[in-house]
Amino acid sequence: MGLKTENGSAASGFKFLIYGRTGWIGGLLGRLCTERGIPFAYGAGRLENRVQLEDDIAENSPTHVFNAAGVTGRPNVDWCETHRAETIRANVVGTLTLADVCRQRGLILINYATGCIFEYDDKHPLGSGVGFVEEDTPNFVGSFYSKTKAMIGITKRGHFDVNAYVTRDKFAKILCIQKMALFLPSMSNASQLLNFALVSAEDEYEPNLFLLLVEELLKNYENVCTLRVRMPISSDLANPRNFITKITRYDKVVNIPNSMTILDELLPISIEMAKRNLTGIWNFTNPGVVSHNEILEMYRDYIDPKFTWKNFTLEEQAKVIVAPRSNNELDTTKLNNEFPELLPIKESLIKYVFQPNKKKSAS
Repeated sequence: MGLKTENGSAASGFKFLIYGRTGWIGGLLGRLCTERGIPFAYGAGRLENRVQLEDDIAENSPTHVFNAAGVTGRPNVDWCETHRAETIRANVVGTLTLADVCRQRGLILINYATGCIFEYDDKHPLGSGVGFVEEDTPNFVGSFYSKTKAMIGITKRGHFDVNAYVTRDKFAKILCIQKMALFLPSMSNASQLLNFALVSAEDEYEPNLFLLLVEELLKNYENVCTLRVRMPISSDLANPRNFITKITRYDKVVNIPNSMTILDELLPISIEMAKRNLTGIWNFTNPGVVSHNEILEMYRDYIDPKFTWKNFTLEEQAKVIVAPRSNNELDTTKLNNEFPELLPIKESLIKYVFQPNKKKSAS
């Protein structure tokens, strides 16, 4: 596929290669590039296939690569519990392979990741306004401890300690393979190891731990810009992936303040981050937190005056979901310093989501 040049040309100096054409964020990225006249192409190769990725890059000669592919589960993350091989292949093997291919070609990779690797704790209490910073050690691995006996050692610097693994445990051996992969001369060999080991270990699978490990491994790639997205929201209230759309369709919701990502505001910022060649880990949410009830109150006030909802507790929620959910506040100081115009979450919700939809309703 050649680079698209609708509403513009390659004269901008940027050429984007985007993975995730059929996904929500990938589709929005393509639309933004078209609107802004930025030449782009959607990658045709599968993320876990190194040769296909190399062919994509050779054919399109991009200046930057965006990874909005991967598996998040439909209608929610519970899907991943019963589709483990697919999830691991895309989110672990694929992401690491793409990062390595880009590194070898001197390309920056903008990687849309997750911020759901933290949970409120004693140092970051709910309602305190103290958020997790980029350097904090992730503390949320879902139900891993109830499913396996692997001993996971995390040092104060946030790195997994291979020596702390119970190596006779199949799952722990897989984690060691991931660490050893860093020392292999070619990531193609590492990908083969990962693909074999991870897919064969479905009984020991824990989704959040794998996401955490991917982020940890990506720290070794100076060309990667990791964006921690949380509970993404857009102005398209008909999209089933939209967090607002999801909770308006639930029978009951919990009511917990969380950091969230308003895509209408933050996706354009991610394009600007590529243009500035920014790398490293970034908490990619709007400043502050907003609760489920606060969002639903806005929905009622702006969209549907007759809308009602019911709450239930985390304990009650746990009885009707498969995978535990993360609740946290991410500190956005780093992102705010780079983009001081970034709106607080509640202001962004009104400006980018509820006001536009209210106008549509009125018209």
